[in-house]
Amino acid sequence: MNILFEDILIYGGAALLCIFLIYFYLQRERRKSKEVETKIKKAKEEGLHEPVSLHPVIDVNRCIRTGACMAACPEKDILGIVNGKATAVKTSQCIGHGACFHACPTEAITLCIGTEKRGVDLPHVNSNFETNIKGIFIAGELGGMGLIRNAVEQGKQAVENIVKSGIDNHHADFDLVIVGAGPAGISGALTAKKNKLRFLLVDQNTLGGTVFTFPRSKVVMTSPMELPLFGKVKLYETSKSELIDLWEQVLNKNNIEIKENTKIDSIINEEKYFELITATNEKITSARVLLAIGRRGSPRKLNVPGEESDKVAYRLLEPELIQEKNVLVVGGGDSAVEAALLLKEKNHVILSYRNETFSRIKPTNRTNILKANEQGQINIKFNTVLTRISEKTIYLKNTENNEEESIENDLVYIFAGGELPTEFLKKAGIEITTKFGEAILKHNKNR
Repeated sequence: MNILFEDILIYGGAALLCIFLIYFYLQRERRKSKEVETKIKKAKEEGLHEPVSLHPVIDVNRCIRTGACMAACPEKDILGIVNGKATAVKTSQCIGHGACFHACPTEAITLCIGTEKRGVDLPHVNSNFETNIKGIFIAGELGGMGLIRNAVEQGKQAVENIVKSGIDNHHADFDLVIVGAGPAGISGALTAKKNKLRFLLVDQNTLGGTVFTFPRSKVVMTSPMELPLFGKVKLYETSKSELIDLWEQVLNKNNIEIKENTKIDSIINEEKYFELITATNEKITSARVLLAIGRRGSPRKLNVPGEESDKVAYRLLEPELIQEKNVLVVGGGDSAVEAALLLKEKNHVILSYRNETFSRIKPTNRTNILKANEQGQINIKFNTVLTRISEKTIYLKNTENNEEESIENDLVYIFAGGELPTEFLKKAGIEITTKFGEAILKHNKNR
């Protein structure tokens, strides 16, 4: 009888302990869920909830809330768990590296571009990366895939498809012209070299494409990738300068040169070959063309008097060399904020932004820039627009009272985004399709 009573006590105690553990577990999960819901609410208020590019979409029927997607994501609060299911939190800050996609054990994540309400324009390409214009191919960010590893793979596959399809005898200067010296363009050039094509690699700026325009200290997230003629490269978290050094090493090893500062303004189809016209009216002919340019295209200009001045730039290349200058940074995005923060130590920096608050920047950048403003290291002028630029002065107008002030100035950096190369593509005859939440990268659910 005593043994039975002791068993009852033991099993009853164990059951009670289990009940308490389950209760506390559920309470903790509810608390975490509430915290994520609060973050989502705040993200919506700050304009950070809606995606602007490639972003994850979760199939809640497949999600088993392992949290692997959140652990794999190097950014902060892109995803969270609400009521036991993963959900988007700050998707506007997703940089599309795809770590969540690969980490999810149940393949519940798809990478999509655009939403049901906001479409994103993308050029039409087939499975071989060829556009509707036979002989013109597209790879990388322009085609919607900004992930470095995937851009590298696309550049390689596009050129391999060009080789497989065959290049007829022609009288053009080159078998292939690759426009854009970013990850897709570099990979395409290496593949062209491997296949002994006569090719030319051109870029409107210089090596690195979009990556080169990042501030020097910006971290680039990527993952292992296979570079033609070079081998496997294992990169998980690396600085922009280290990545550029890698590209230089790869190109130098294979004697590949870039025709830099060469912007292609138009592509004319001459039936048996293409004529590429540069901004300086130079003509380059090629049997095939691979477009590996970024989606931002050319920097967006403000079109204000004096903007053509030599002291105006649209990217920050060597911030450590700029000292004791009166600098104006224009813009309210991450690029503008990061540039201002890099310049503040050795210069007098003004950050001009047309809105009354920052709406779409990373939390760390928001904290750092507001702190720098409070400490007098940077002078943030909200609700202002740049109206004129002169040799020693800039003019800012307050949009609330229309008052204009003149400020001594040595350098101006404008970060107003980029103009999508839509017109450039349309002029070449390439069809553009608007994607409303279409999957760019998804798992094969029929396996």
